Order: sequence, then structure tokens, then C-alpha cells
Amino acid sequence: MHFTETPLSGAKLVDLDRIEDDRGFFSRVFCRQEFNLAGLKDVVDQANLSFNKHKGTVRGMHYQVEPALETKFVRCIRGAILDVIVDLREDSPTFLHHFSVELTAENRQAVFIPANFAHGFQTLEDNSEVMYMVSGFYAAEHERGLRYNDPALSIDWPLPAKHISSKDTKWPLLPTRINE
Repeated sequence: MHFTETPLSGAKLVDLDRIEDDRGFFSRVFCRQEFNLAGLKDVVDQANLSFNKHKGTVRGMHYQVEPALETKFVRCIRGAILDVIVDLREDSPTFLHHFSVELTAENRQAVFIPANFAHGFQTLEDNSEVMYMVSGFYAAEHERGLRYNDPALSIDWPLPAKHISSKDTKWPLLPTRINE
């Protein structure tokens, strides 16, 4: 696997090392040893699959707080998404900045998301599936979120946002505008 830094420290793009022949290719999609060598720890306690019927669907921006912090390793295995992360580490020089990347079944790229980051995505195709490996277990009492359309974040969603859960429309707005 190839690990590439993003503008948000600790978050990395992960590309496959492919062994190709006339049948196609083989690649590891996760290896604890390679992740540890890249400084990425505590990746898998739970694996989740998100199936999304409609293009334009927005899920997120979710995170969990202490004592249920979680890292995520996210890959689109069918279709295409715009994956977005927001740095919530108050001591970080990129606090409240966001980064987005297009993850597709074709590019097979993934993103590693550190603890204390919000995460969400928008589907770019109908019938898109997203696979998450998560370092912790879901804890409803520790779940938090940012509003996907918060003016302070200025996330540029490529499509009109639709099919959003009522929970995701009710997260509180941030107090000030950032990323200008």
C-alpha cells in the first residue's frame, strides 16, 4: 500500500499495490503491519457497509467524543463518492479545516481518518457502497456531528444535497466562518 499525506496532518490517502497478470490483479486492502509502519494505529474493531440508492445522498458529518474516539478507514467499493473530513483537534493548525477526495470503485483509493475528525460523504452515482473499518464501537451517547451545509465549513458539495437524515439536518451550526 502507498500512504500519501493530506493537507490535514494525520489523515492519509491509501492507494493499492497491485500485482497484475492476465486474470486481473491482487492487492491487500488492509494490513495491520503496513498501517503500523506508516504510524496508523488502532484501525479495526468494526467494519460497516453503507449502501446508498440515490446520487446526491449526503451522510455525515459524524464523529465520536471521549471515551469513544474512533479512527476510520473508508473505501468506496461500488459507484463513487466525494468523501469529506474536518479536523476537530483544537490544538491543530488546521482546526476546522476540511479536505475532500473522490473515492470510486474504479480508482480504489481509500482514506485513513484519525480520531477527532468529522467524516461524511456525498454519493456521486446511484447505488454507491462505502466500506468503513472503524477502530471503536458505535456509542450513541458519544456521537456528535457537524451540519453538512454549515456556512462556517463552506464544503463545496458537487451535487445538490438530498436524501439527508433528519438527525444530520439538526446538528448545531458552528459559531464562526472558516476556510475562507
